[in-house]
Amino acid sequence: MEIGFETQLSSSASCSYRSESISDSEKVELLSEARSGDFGCTHYRRKCKIRAPCCDEIFDCRHCHNESKNSMEVDPLDRHDVPRHEIKKVICSSCSTEQDVQQKCINCGISMGHYFCGKCNFFDDDVSKNQYHCDGCGICRTGGKENFFHCDRCGCCYASSLKDSHRCVERAMHHNCPVCFEYLFDSMKDISVLQCGHTLHLDCLKEMEMHFQFACPVCSKSVCDMSGVWKKLDQEIASTPMPEMYQNKMVWILCNDCGITSEVHFHIVAHKCRSCNSYNTRQTRGSPASCSSSI
Repeated sequence: MEIGFETQLSSSASCSYRSESISDSEKVELLSEARSGDFGCTHYRRKCKIRAPCCDEIFDCRHCHNESKNSMEVDPLDRHDVPRHEIKKVICSSCSTEQDVQQKCINCGISMGHYFCGKCNFFDDDVSKNQYHCDGCGICRTGGKENFFHCDRCGCCYASSLKDSHRCVERAMHHNCPVCFEYLFDSMKDISVLQCGHTLHLDCLKEMEMHFQFACPVCSKSVCDMSGVWKKLDQEIASTPMPEMYQNKMVWILCNDCGITSEVHFHIVAHKCRSCNSYNTRQTRGSPASCSSSI
């Protein structure tokens, strides 16, 4: 399953401005932007900027702030994210008026975002994303409220199609992606929910598959139906007899898919779980061999 968040992924951010109040040069830049009609940034199309309460600087959006303040050029001790719910001031991109967070400018009356959430202090003109605020998550998400439900145990929104079938994992997205280590809960990238209930970026899952990795990086369970692969392994094992010295060699295995431990014949290709027929197993006891030698 894929989950969409506030907007589509973007790789660049716009400039920030340093000042306790809007300087003359900043006003010139804001008015120039207004005349050109080029509002917003690479993350959102909207007609306002935010003043970050953490560093008192002006940015196009919180992502622009976070990318700027967490870049490699910034001292690690000074890196930080903007607390989105603590944003108190916005600057109208049309008339440069700084004001409290609200949808319409108190000076020129322009709507600073066709979609506005007073809880998240969030503006966006692109309503085709079908944004909605989830009180359970505490943030805005995309995709339409009617298409998602909030799971209290998982602590996040899932597609309605998974309401009665997903496996609950407590706070399933409140951690870093196990592949790229980017925080998942408010990631701008699409998220995949695996059969085991663990989550990771969709792009990371695709990259895993490109490298023939089909096990969850958290619990090692298969990420998809592998029955076709298991049949091919049956055929390969049948066509690859072991040398006589190994034919009666037994080893203990643990199945990553069903969790059952069993004793099976050793084979150089793979070991098949006797309970669920999966080859997603690991050897726990017994060595491949030690044949006695004599001089």
